[in-house]
Amino acid sequence: MVFGVRTYGLSEAQQDQVWAALRTGESVRSIARHQQSPLHHVQRHLSQNGGVRPSPRRRAVGHLTAAEREEVSRGLAAGESCRRMAVRLGRSPATISREIARNGGRDRYRAQAADEAAFDRARRPKTSLLAARPMLRARVEQGLELEWSPQQISRRLVLDFPNDPSMRVSHETIYLSIFQSAAGR
Repeated sequence: MVFGVRTYGLSEAQQDQVWAALRTGESVRSIARHQQSPLHHVQRHLSQNGGVRPSPRRRAVGHLTAAEREEVSRGLAAGESCRRMAVRLGRSPATISREIARNGGRDRYRAQAADEAAFDRARRPKTSLLAARPMLRARVEQGLELEWSPQQISRRLVLDFPNDPSMRVSHETIYLSIFQSAAGR
């Protein structure tokens, strides 16, 4: 698997050839024959992407680069403060502090692992909050059956579960889930 997407035994070069052949109008059966791959592998590869070649993943411009993460790692080894590293990198001290905290803290931070973790966290699409938490989803569905608005459901969850942050969801997330399920996604 590459970035959580099944490759169905097709190398990156073969995937490129599949998309190029498809763009020229070649049939899927013919593409599979040329690739010497099972037809169902090529079909599944194309269908998992909706028949549209996915754009390559890129890092957002404002995010820390691998080189900056390496500098953070060196700064930690030298005992520098977050503020000092931030000045040297031209970043906010809060950015550096969050980077360190989310990747093991001052004692366990490793630049390569942090870079890989950041790339994984940026993967889209993400699993919906309601899909990941069945109890929360059930409570939201109960509220919708009672014809409560998403705002009412969101506020009610805070009242019903004041000490359980896992039972919180914004009204925007509820709206999004309603529209996604209506669209059949």
